[in-house]
Amino acid sequence: MNAKLERKLSLLHATAINMIDMVGIGPFVVLSVVAQIMGGPYFLYAWIAGAFLSYVDAMVWSQLGAALPRAGGSFHFLKEGYGKKWGQMMSFLFVWQTMIQAPLVIASAAIGFSQYANYFFHLSFIQEKAVSGAVVILVISLLYRKIESIGKISVFLWVGVLGTMAWIIFGGIAHGNFLEPIKHINDGIELKHGFAAALGFASVKTIYSYLGYYNVCHLGGEIKNPSKNIPRSMFISITGIAILYLAMNISVASVLPFQTIVESKYVVSAYIQALYGPNAGAIVTVLILLVAFASLFAATLGYSRIPYAAAQDKSFFSFFAKVHPTLHFPHRSLLVLGAIAFVFSLLFRLKEVIDAILAMRILIQFIGQAIGLLLLFKRKGKSFFPWKMPLYPLPLILAILIWIFIFISTGQKMMIGGLVVISLGLIVFFIAKKMKWIGEEATKVADIEAN
Repeated sequence: MNAKLERKLSLLHATAINMIDMVGIGPFVVLSVVAQIMGGPYFLYAWIAGAFLSYVDAMVWSQLGAALPRAGGSFHFLKEGYGKKWGQMMSFLFVWQTMIQAPLVIASAAIGFSQYANYFFHLSFIQEKAVSGAVVILVISLLYRKIESIGKISVFLWVGVLGTMAWIIFGGIAHGNFLEPIKHINDGIELKHGFAAALGFASVKTIYSYLGYYNVCHLGGEIKNPSKNIPRSMFISITGIAILYLAMNISVASVLPFQTIVESKYVVSAYIQALYGPNAGAIVTVLILLVAFASLFAATLGYSRIPYAAAQDKSFFSFFAKVHPTLHFPHRSLLVLGAIAFVFSLLFRLKEVIDAILAMRILIQFIGQAIGLLLLFKRKGKSFFPWKMPLYPLPLILAILIWIFIFISTGQKMMIGGLVVISLGLIVFFIAKKMKWIGEEATKVADIEAN
């Protein structure tokens, strides 16, 4: 009898996994970039915009995740949403782009880790790449175990993330000027086309820092009471992270001059050093590296379930369908994604990876998924969904419009790259269908997995 996934992750575990995935290295390395793009104290609006889109998009994920709580998340959402005619193609395209963009996400955290480690070691380019590759290998080795152990590790890392953010924020509050950036948030702002364009470019970076609120959906087959815990964990995660991000940015801006924020490569470390001295700067840098590692851990965990779920459904290559016979996790999927991420961590730079991640996934995963929800709602009716978004379908339509704006803001090069990946996926899909490498009719996942 083939081993199956087990529902062992609680609301606490799910929230911890989401939040450590969301924080990562992102907010620490893009803080300066966002300030530079916006060009003034109103750079805080880019972080507010990222939180707003996350809330709106989480309503789409919540409605789908609560109704279809299975390993692989978006794979099942797209397949069910687009039905018999287009479902298998859309779900295949999602898994296809996941095989590229998931390793990019993992690589981005590893590259960010190695770059921030320069605060201590002044690494050469080759040494940076060696560190990023080693971090990927370490994460894969930690994830090679039972899911209940993963849940405990996630909570431990989550406590580290919250503790680090709390220290950073406390420094700004204790300094006494915490409210100054808020008072001056509109200084120099001009609501013209240039501001809208800058907000779009900056939001690409802030949204990257919020990504991961939906990680629980990829682990849907391992969540207890999924119809309640999946939506709850997402909204708790986004609320908590939005508060932490805004408070952290306000704290830094209340201590460091704007020009220092723009120019510093290690802005949070420089901020703590300005408050408490060099030793404290070194300690917070170590903690930031821990946060980056925690995010890498959570992202790799969630993504490893996607090729497995698709292969189980006979909609992707059968090689990925196996669960480890004793540890009960999709080990082949984990190892392949880890191997690709290892290569990407050696080949690319962080700035290229951030834009590529968003451009590649927006059309299929975010916009495609929202449209799929509209189709599924029309076909199945309101009663099919145990969780229902308020004011349906207005948040869904708003999410689509904002994602289109963000896609354009990634730039022409990245937009073309995303379209090329989709085109190649279509070619592979039709070849796989013709060669019968994937099922002629994608089979339904057993009801026992959903329950």
